[in-house]
Amino acid sequence: MSVLRPLDKLPGLNTATILLVGTEDALLQQLAEAMLKEDCTSELKVHLAKSLPLPSNVNRPRIDLIVFVVNLHSKHSLRNVEESLHHVDAAFFLGKVSFLATGAGRENHCSIHRNTVTKLAHTYRSPLLFCDLEIEDFRATMAQRLVRMLQICAGHVPSVSALNLLSLLQNSENPSLEDL
Repeated sequence: MSVLRPLDKLPGLNTATILLVGTEDALLQQLAEAMLKEDCTSELKVHLAKSLPLPSNVNRPRIDLIVFVVNLHSKHSLRNVEESLHHVDAAFFLGKVSFLATGAGRENHCSIHRNTVTKLAHTYRSPLLFCDLEIEDFRATMAQRLVRMLQICAGHVPSVSALNLLSLLQNSENPSLEDL
């Protein structure tokens, strides 16, 4: 079993890499495209995966941030994330993992209750963000927030570390990165 570790690779010079994990291919692709449109001082790399573990024969860069995307309309999406979490080294949970729940806007159609995802994020001591990725404006705002989080996790923001970010997000009732 291949476990993803944060320090498996040396960091690339001025490069920040995010891994989006989830079953919603189209939504992940749209989010990735929105992220790549953001103005970023670093070279931004976005990788998509349906699940973990990643293939071991692929030459990939160091991953600075993993975002597990859960569609609240799909129990399969939640199971996939729960199974993928077993392939992530515990050191990643020191500020380099986040959960993103999508589909909360249509709560009456949800097959997963928001509390389920909240408990999952709490169990792994990782931030949980909510965004309806199907709405372009919301997706653009989330892309902006994720790029900012990624820059911090990659060490490209002076005086702020991934652990600082984790502390900030856990100390607020409604996690908002707009003030960063």
